[in-house]
Amino acid sequence: MLHDVLTVDALTQALQVIRPAVRQGKPYSVGAPPEAPIKLNQNENPFELPEAVKRELLEALQEVPLNRYPAEHPERLRQALAEHLGWSPEGIIVGNGSNELTFTLGLAVVDAGTPVVLPRPMFSFYEMMVRLHGGNVLGVPPRPDLQFDTEALLETISRNRPALVVLTTPNNPTGLTMAPEDVEAIVQAAPGLVLIDEAYVEFTDGIGFRRFLDHYPHVLLLRTFSKAFGLAGVRLGYLVGHPRIIQELYKARIPFMVDRLAETIALTLLRHYKLVQEQAARIKQAVAWLYQELATLAGVAPVPSQANFVIFRTELQPRILLARLAQKGILLRDLSNYPELRGYVRVSAGRPEENRAFMDALKEALTEPE
Repeated sequence: MLHDVLTVDALTQALQVIRPAVRQGKPYSVGAPPEAPIKLNQNENPFELPEAVKRELLEALQEVPLNRYPAEHPERLRQALAEHLGWSPEGIIVGNGSNELTFTLGLAVVDAGTPVVLPRPMFSFYEMMVRLHGGNVLGVPPRPDLQFDTEALLETISRNRPALVVLTTPNNPTGLTMAPEDVEAIVQAAPGLVLIDEAYVEFTDGIGFRRFLDHYPHVLLLRTFSKAFGLAGVRLGYLVGHPRIIQELYKARIPFMVDRLAETIALTLLRHYKLVQEQAARIKQAVAWLYQELATLAGVAPVPSQANFVIFRTELQPRILLARLAQKGILLRDLSNYPELRGYVRVSAGRPEENRAFMDALKEALTEPE
C-alpha cells in the first residue's frame, strides 16, 4: 500500500514539471477514420504517379546510402527549390513537413506573452503552436462570407503590435483566397514577421506571393509537398524568406530533419513539375465540378474554393450526414470544431469516378428518412 502511495506521489510530482501551457492543451489529432473505399476527408492528391516516374524514382532510391546520415540541411533540394522559385538557397529551410517548420518558427519567435495575430477560421495547428510556446493568441473573426476581415486585422495589428501575423491563402479550412491588395496592406502594417501559408498555391496560379519576398524582408512563405505534389506520406515542407531571417530560424531548427529518401523523392518530382501542374489542373476542374453540382441541390450551400476541396452545409447535422456517407463507403471531414463553421463539412476532390460516387451517395443521404 505504501508503495502505491509513493508511486502516485511521484507521478503527481513528475506531472507538475510539465509546463502549464502543455498540460492545459490538447494533442493535435485528425482522429482515426474507418477504412473506406473512397477517402475524401484529408485534402490529398488523389492521383498516383505514372509508372515511368515511379520507375525513375525507384532507380534513384536504389542509389541512396541508407547507412549514412543525411546532410544537416538538404542542399541539393534547397538548390533545386531556389531555382524553382528564383530565390537564394540561403533563404530556404526544408523541413519534415510544414508543421515542423511552424514549430521551428514558434520556437524562434514566440515567447511567454508574445502577441500573435491569427485570423479565423484557420488551420488549428497555428493556435496550438502559439499556445504551446506561451504566446498570446489574438484571434480575428471572419466576415459573414467567411473571408478574413482585413479591416479588423489591421486594427488588431495597430493596437497590439504583434511579433507574428499568420495568413493562409488559399485558406484551410474554407478554400477562400485573400485579395493581393489586402495581403499587402497587412504586410505593410505589420511590425514583425508575416507568415503566408501557401500550402494550396499550386491550385491558384502557382506563383502566389513570391513577389513580396523582393520587397518585404519580414515576409515568410510556407509551402508543402503534401498537396499538389501528392507527397503527403513523405512529409516535406519548405519555408522561404530573407536569408538573414532564415539564418536566425536555422538556430532553432532540429538538424537531420529531412532524410535522404524524402529528398530524393522531392528532387524527382521537381524534375517532373509539369506533371504536378497537370494534376493540379485536373483537381481544379474537379473542385469546380463539385461546387457546381453541390450548388444545384436544394438545401445545400457550398462555398467557392481555390483549394483542392469544397466546404458546404446541408439541412442535416454533420455527424448524421457523415455517418450516412460512411455507410456508403465515403469519408468526409466534419468542420464543426471551428466555431465559425458549425454545420459545415468538407469534401476533398477525388478522381472523377470518386466524385460522381460521392454526389450520388450525397443525394441518397439527403433524402433518407430520419
